[in-house]
Amino acid sequence: MIFRNGDNFEIDYQVTEKVYEGFIAIFNDRNPLHTDEQFAKEKNFVGRVMHGAILIGFLSNFIGEMLPIKNVIILSYTISFKRPVYLDDKLKLYATVADIFPSVNCADFKYEFKNCDNITISKGKISIRVI
Repeated sequence: MIFRNGDNFEIDYQVTEKVYEGFIAIFNDRNPLHTDEQFAKEKNFVGRVMHGAILIGFLSNFIGEMLPIKNVIILSYTISFKRPVYLDDKLKLYATVADIFPSVNCADFKYEFKNCDNITISKGKISIRVI
């Protein structure tokens, strides 16, 4: 296994207009909390709340493109949303190898996304297999 327990990764992401519009164009989720500024503010948010699945897309990018090997597949993930994400938010993904299972070529990562104020936005676990 190429990973060791405790290996750490840090990746920067930003929820740009292109990411936001691309998500809506592909998945057609036009819930007013995500698309209507006034509606979101009436619900006591700062502005339109970005789709949580955008963070899942960032996780896919991390596993598929940012790891030092490409022959991996995601087996499962959990995600817990702690705070909303807004358009143009800059996020940092912190991921740590939490467990390794060499007999089945699998590893678990614990992760969290933090905003520029170092506040946790979401966190969870991803299990992968080296194929």
